[in-house]
Amino acid sequence: MTPPLSARGTTVLRAILVGISALAIVGPALVVANAPVIVHPPKRVTLPAGRIVPQAEVPEVEPVRLVDLTPEDARAFNATVPFSTDPNPAARPFRFAGGPDDLARATDCMAAGILYEAGDDTLGERAVAQVVLNRLHHPAFPKTVCGVVFEGQDRATGCQFSFSCDGALTRWHPTDDAWRRAREVAAASLSGAVFKQVGYATHYHTDWVVPYWQSSLDKITAVNTHLFFRWSGWWGTPPAFGRHPETVEPVIAQLADLSDAHKTGAALAEADAALAEASIAMGFGAATEAASTPATAPVDSDTLLVTLPRNQAADALPALAAQACGDKPFCRYMAWTDGTKVAPSLPLDPTQTASLGFSYLRDRASGYEKLLWNCRQFKRADVAQCMKVQVTMTAVPPPVVAASTSVPATTELNGVRRKPATAVPVPGSTPVPSAPK
Repeated sequence: MTPPLSARGTTVLRAILVGISALAIVGPALVVANAPVIVHPPKRVTLPAGRIVPQAEVPEVEPVRLVDLTPEDARAFNATVPFSTDPNPAARPFRFAGGPDDLARATDCMAAGILYEAGDDTLGERAVAQVVLNRLHHPAFPKTVCGVVFEGQDRATGCQFSFSCDGALTRWHPTDDAWRRAREVAAASLSGAVFKQVGYATHYHTDWVVPYWQSSLDKITAVNTHLFFRWSGWWGTPPAFGRHPETVEPVIAQLADLSDAHKTGAALAEADAALAEASIAMGFGAATEAASTPATAPVDSDTLLVTLPRNQAADALPALAAQACGDKPFCRYMAWTDGTKVAPSLPLDPTQTASLGFSYLRDRASGYEKLLWNCRQFKRADVAQCMKVQVTMTAVPPPVVAASTSVPATTELNGVRRKPATAVPVPGSTPVPSAPK
């Protein structure tokens, strides 16, 4: 039989049990509180070898394909890329030389580009506007402001500014004040204002992504969270930016709800096309195809289809039309530079319409006379003489893309990513409320 514990033994046993209980509670708490910090190494970034494009070869404008990195890893990698120590001269001032309608279209294209790319942030908008102007003067990009901003708008992949093909224009509309401020920045940039800090940069991206094209370009400056780049070698120097832009700006159908200039332009272009179709459909018959000599083929008593003489001067076309029409009070005269493209039947197909070189319409009963040139074939100092239908750009509705929180390495992202949904807005700014694409 076990003898009973003494009072002292009971006390000792109780103390031992209390100590064990305390260690069972305090011990794990100390381990948790002093747990070692596990540092995950940043994901390895593998970019293609950088290449300096020789002067004899125009560099390729690559789609914006991003490395599969978290924003934190991308920022860490971007911080390791040094800024170029080469000179960073300011770009030359640019002043738009087109007519009032074309200036209005260029201004609104620029305003849309800088607002949807940079948000309602004047500093960021000025930086993006300078990149658009730099591209305008570089032979690797389109020759109009609207062409640069909406390059690739009809493709699901490949557009250079993502808002133009990811549906942003239909998902979000700026406030009147934001649109006014963006138009003010755009108007200044088209009137000689220069944002010196970005120099001759033609590319940019936010610091939380890493595009594969980065390895072939020089990092030259940062504006807020955006990093700006120019091509390495000769193509990033001032002499490479000597291309003269065109002064006839296209109509962008996507901007019709936002811009009166593009709404009016689209309506005029459609009206011109409708009038052309109507005038063609009224009594046109078959055209006599020309041989080696100029041919004038009467389709009806008031309508003529013409193949122009080879190397015909643009300024001589009105006289040719007047001679062919004679004293007719009503006369339709349409001319092609390529006899093989004269319409054999009516109505005209798109190829025949696009290849039309010159048109003349006279209606003395209503006091109407109209001459139009295809300005891609005949250069005109007065852009009002150009066939507007020839410069209309119609966007294909973009496919609906499901939002994703990660970017696979093989996904091609169209353009520069804007502020992510989790980004903290810049004080006083109105970021675009859409997920990055």
